[in-house]
Amino acid sequence: MKLTDLYNRVLHFGRLNDPRKDKQKIKSFPDSGILFGRADVEVKKIMVGIDIEVAELLLADRIRQKEGLDLVIAHHPEGKAFADLHEAMRLQVDLLIRAGISRNAASRLMEERIIEVGRRTLAANHTRPVDAAKLLNIPFMNMHTPADNHVHRYLENLFAQKAASLRRVEDIVKLLNTIPEYKLAAKFNTGPRVLLGSPKRPVGKIMLEMTGGTEGPKEVYDKLYKSGIRTLVSMHLSEEHFKKVKDADLNVVIAGHISSDNLGMNLLLDNIEKSAKENFTVIDCSGFYRVKRK
Repeated sequence: MKLTDLYNRVLHFGRLNDPRKDKQKIKSFPDSGILFGRADVEVKKIMVGIDIEVAELLLADRIRQKEGLDLVIAHHPEGKAFADLHEAMRLQVDLLIRAGISRNAASRLMEERIIEVGRRTLAANHTRPVDAAKLLNIPFMNMHTPADNHVHRYLENLFAQKAASLRRVEDIVKLLNTIPEYKLAAKFNTGPRVLLGSPKRPVGKIMLEMTGGTEGPKEVYDKLYKSGIRTLVSMHLSEEHFKKVKDADLNVVIAGHISSDNLGMNLLLDNIEKSAKENFTVIDCSGFYRVKRK
């Protein structure tokens, strides 16, 4: 498979699993892209990691010398994809509207948060890993929101199927622990857990926080409670967000950041391989573990 074909499939399946209603308007994902490499590079053997920095690229170069390697894929954005991370957050407006918040309120809160995240990422040394890939001449890409969209869709469907059994907050943790990526995380003491609220509390209406760049606005939690949301299922929660959620009296289940990223990357790779009717040779690194589904 050529690199450009691979990335077009990333875009296709990212759009297909996107939670936004109007998928025709989704032309690209600003936090994902081919960061370095010729479009016509033939890709058969890949190294995949959650975070790819200079150290992982040096490791990839060593592996390439010993046994060959065609491409390095990161989940988290680098280079121009990291510089545009805040733009990917606009997806969250639709999620907030679906949760019962008015379009005006959702748009206003998200715009403030998008500007804040944009300020934070502005000072970063965005191109460092990309520059290393160029010096080593290693094709390098990342797929962030397209993979996160897969997590969102997968868990949304699973929770809908198991709705009758999700009565208490602890039931969500039990269900997550049946998924291989979360089960593996539990072995490293990073598995799903109840972060806020008693495990015995009723679940109520659930909102998933699994896609959309990074955490949304801190000021939204009391509005979510008023709209009927009682439990958040999130990848992660910063200390600032934790305090605001606690004040809003919401239950929070942390599924796990890296384990959720693993789930999304695996689901996306499965779709790419099935659509192309060919399998990659995958080298796991940097917190990624390949799990194939039938």
